[in-house]
Amino acid sequence: MSSPAATPQPPRRVLIVEDSAVLRHLLMRVVAGDPRLELLEAVETAEEALRLVPRLRPDVISMDICLPGMDGLEATRQIMAHFPTPIVIVSDTLGGQATHVSMNALRSGALAVLEKPQGLSGTAGAAVAQGIATQLYIMSQVPVIRRRLMEAEPFRHKGMWTRPLSIHPRILALAASTGGPTAFARVLGDLPADFGLPVVLVQHMGASFMEGFAQWLDQQVALPVMLARHGMALERGRVLVAPGNQHMTVGTRGEIVLHDGPPVQGQRPSADVLFSSVAGVFGADGLGVLLTGMGEDGVQGLGRIRAHGGYTIVEDRSTAVIHGMPGAAERAGAACISLPVHEIAPHILRIMAGSPIPTEGPSDP
Repeated sequence: MSSPAATPQPPRRVLIVEDSAVLRHLLMRVVAGDPRLELLEAVETAEEALRLVPRLRPDVISMDICLPGMDGLEATRQIMAHFPTPIVIVSDTLGGQATHVSMNALRSGALAVLEKPQGLSGTAGAAVAQGIATQLYIMSQVPVIRRRLMEAEPFRHKGMWTRPLSIHPRILALAASTGGPTAFARVLGDLPADFGLPVVLVQHMGASFMEGFAQWLDQQVALPVMLARHGMALERGRVLVAPGNQHMTVGTRGEIVLHDGPPVQGQRPSADVLFSSVAGVFGADGLGVLLTGMGEDGVQGLGRIRAHGGYTIVEDRSTAVIHGMPGAAERAGAACISLPVHEIAPHILRIMAGSPIPTEGPSDP
């Protein structure tokens, strides 16, 4: 007897907020052309969106930043405060100010930042439309996590490896995708200004947003943050961010090496590439952290750090916006421990101080 067919999932309901008539109609075409999505409404102002959200209860919102009256940043804050809903910023890339505003929107609770489409004709246009539709569909299924609930989350962890206390890391490498900006701000913001390790990180984000992301993160944390350049020396207490559309590795002389190799796990820069280089150069002295994000980038590289005797941390599902990357690392045995985002920096500081590290769960075979 054959098993019953799976019940088809209803399309995810989309609210578009865009003041440009041309771009509004482009986005409407994107949504209407994808069977996974259903267009609820397309409005020109944040005030209209705030009026409609409690009545329509969309599954996801496409939000512009520059709107007449209330801007998209304030609209994002108000929606996340009163009617938490997955929000995707669809923004222009007109210089540092727009990028800075987009970073603040991410901090306010938006899940992703996409560049506005300039058109949908031809093969390139079809790929842009598919990318926007897929992002809206994926984000529509993300359980929205209120920041205040994350901060109030009681301490709990899942130790997967009984680690000796003689841990002496010489570098901290971090990576994230969706939800990464706020996670990085939390982890790095909890580290002191005199933190004793060089820090390198990969964030999956459009290349045009990376300079602004580094500037925004620099304003959020005590440590200096800057976009990495080829040949730049690793320095204790400095955070170097992988630039857009280039892989970042660490060299044997303690320098940054950038290259244009093919994407790994569909990403460039890739967490796997960075983590693997840390494993190769620093061995047991590498400390790797994999935060929120979808997909599996970083899993193999994090596993290499652990295989070389280094220490690895993944973000726990209780705080991860998307538990895809850290969850895959757990399943692959690449993680030494899983922690809520607000416990990662204190755990790192305990490691640096040589304090006992609490673990529980099965020991490493």
